[in-house]
Amino acid sequence: MSLTFGNVHFTQQPQRVVYVSGSLMKNLKLSGKKSVHLRFGGERVPATVKSINKTGKHLYLASGIRKGIKIPKAGGVFLRAQEGEVQIGPLIGVLSDGPTSSLAHPFGSRTGFIKQLLTMGSKQSYIFAFTPRDINWTNETINGFFLGENGRFTRKKVPLPDVVYNRLPSRRAETTNSINQLRERFIRRRIPFFNWSFFNKSDIYRLLERDTLVSRFVPESINSPSPEQIKELLDRHALIYYKPSGGSLGNGIYRLSHVAKNGYYARYRKNGRNALLRFNSFSSLMRTLQARHGRALRGYVAQQGIRLIEIDGCPIDFRFHMHKNGRNQWVVVGIGAKKAGKGSVTTHLKNGGSLLTPEQALGRAFGARADDVLRNAKIVAINLAESIEAHHQHLLGEIGFDIGIDKDERVWMFEANAKPGRSIFKHPSLRAEGRASIEHILEHCLYLSKFRRRDG
Repeated sequence: MSLTFGNVHFTQQPQRVVYVSGSLMKNLKLSGKKSVHLRFGGERVPATVKSINKTGKHLYLASGIRKGIKIPKAGGVFLRAQEGEVQIGPLIGVLSDGPTSSLAHPFGSRTGFIKQLLTMGSKQSYIFAFTPRDINWTNETINGFFLGENGRFTRKKVPLPDVVYNRLPSRRAETTNSINQLRERFIRRRIPFFNWSFFNKSDIYRLLERDTLVSRFVPESINSPSPEQIKELLDRHALIYYKPSGGSLGNGIYRLSHVAKNGYYARYRKNGRNALLRFNSFSSLMRTLQARHGRALRGYVAQQGIRLIEIDGCPIDFRFHMHKNGRNQWVVVGIGAKKAGKGSVTTHLKNGGSLLTPEQALGRAFGARADDVLRNAKIVAINLAESIEAHHQHLLGEIGFDIGIDKDERVWMFEANAKPGRSIFKHPSLRAEGRASIEHILEHCLYLSKFRRRDG
């Protein structure tokens, strides 16, 4: 296989001819060849090869070829040659959804992030965004959203891509038959589809608890616990979290605690505010929760509470944003330290939490030990990501961990998110990490689509 970076141009001639500069002929090992198959995404056309005398790496496509494989624009991209075929690309699809098909904000609140991806990705690939509605499975084409030079979206019809990055926003939508069918159709066509779906908390806890290398980093957790099991857990730890297995953003979470002689306490969010209830007995606490949630409690997880490091009396935890790099290895790309709001059940920023850099938080908590504590936490996060991937049946490229550190420097993993939010990258000190996050997504797309050398 030969892989190089070159410039693709268009000519108006109607024939199916590809004109190749001398140095590119040599790079792609096409010298002496009279014809070649050109491939773009899921489409492939035969073409006559003609050499031209031009310095640099240039490929000129006659209009007959351009119509056959729907290349959306000229510019610099990768060229991959193997066994009489030259592949132009990669063609990267970003799958999301939105409230409308308007060209201004087609992906709702995710439009800004998708624009960033397309802006950076278009320097070395053909990258577009699309929704499930944009796919024509009969013709195997997608009416994609490309970003024009003016920063506005334009629609262009392209073949099925070389790789799909899944950013479907809704946990509920992902479980529908149509989305399950969509994913399976990409896999049947051998199109890598990464970040398959949102994680289920119970599944992740079970998976990690069985792995002896990382089980010590997971707090004791019980799926669908009975009231007796909840009480036993509370007796052992005095503090537990009781949360929905498929929840997000801290919704539906209770922080339950038992203070001898004072009773039982439940902290939670109500109508956008922090609430606290006190109960004389455990049974009255459970009656209140069952009255509020009924059968939905069957989907809850009870988890050992950890006494986290604190600043100004407020607990701190950390969001570790993990990515696969261009060599298919897990790396820590960004870390945000989240300080809980006063009286809050979680450190979610939408619930009154605030964001610090990890150096600020750990420096306050551990002083001179801060660097060593952070280094150890990064190693733990990579081990956790590798463990989840090893036991997960689908491709992963990105994970967000909610990680806590206690006063004894022990590291704890509370949650793993397959589609982590990006709020930590809004912090002025983490904007460079936000750009690095996008670069890693693109690098992994190059790796999965085989437009990245795998030998180094």
